[in-house]
Amino acid sequence: QVQLVESGGGLVQAGGSLRLSCAASGLTFETYAMGWFRQAPGKEREFVARITWSSDSTDYKDSVKGRFTISRDNAKNTVYLQMNSLKPEDTAVYYCVAGRWGELRTRSMYWGQGTQVTVSS
Repeated sequence: QVQLVESGGGLVQAGGSLRLSCAASGLTFETYAMGWFRQAPGKEREFVARITWSSDSTDYKDSVKGRFTISRDNAKNTVYLQMNSLKPEDTAVYYCVAGRWGELRTRSMYWGQGTQVTVSS
């Protein structure tokens, strides 16, 4: 059974930072591209970032480029999202995803339960 368990969410002031973690189990982690999506209240779920299995390529939603960094540790079966210079519009539930690199901007094979990020102005 595949499990993706996110942690690290919380309440932060605008301009602050948070680091999300996602611990994966039940899959051969190093063979999957990993990523993050988010869903704000009243909005559709949207792609945030993705990373290849080898970490040789990353990709970001335009509005988070330069502020967010995705990384992974295959030895720990964990993917991270470092979020800096947070803005109120980054407020959302953040979901960890696993799947194929070529598809991961629009869909994934596996989803986590999500972690809430709230940025106050």
